[in-house]
Amino acid sequence: LPFMAKGFDDPRVKVNVMDGAKFMEENQSSFDVIITDSSDPVGPACVLFETPFYKAMHGSLREGGIICTQGECVWLHVDLIQPLVKAITPLFTTVEYAYCTIPSYPSGQIGFIIASKGGKGCKVPTRTPEASVQKELRYYTPDIHQASFVLPAFAERAIFGSDR
Repeated sequence: LPFMAKGFDDPRVKVNVMDGAKFMEENQSSFDVIITDSSDPVGPACVLFETPFYKAMHGSLREGGIICTQGECVWLHVDLIQPLVKAITPLFTTVEYAYCTIPSYPSGQIGFIIASKGGKGCKVPTRTPEASVQKELRYYTPDIHQASFVLPAFAERAIFGSDR
């Protein structure tokens, strides 16, 4: 929705609507950030929730880059999230899980798998929006950013193991 979207008019942003696996193969070591807003892991989209696609994204990142992918919902799909996080952890320097509230989604939440190639992870913002930009944002704040990584105990244990 245009009234909710910010940043698409930034000249550094290019949105590609195409076969993501093919795009990754064609663009090695090219990106600082890869955001994949895929459909649910059914039918042809299943490949976007499998290790080979994450390997392809890893190869397309520059050192210090991050990926953010649609990560389902901890209330409904922890059985899908946990094996994927476990499978991609050896590939990336950090693998984290965050979520936000979206009332129109099942259970009112959607999650994100966020992984980095080098760097310190994404739990703490590296910079904050200028005051003029922050006034225009309807949801994001640095506090919301950090809080989105705080998971319910059952989800933390299920996704990352009982020792966390």
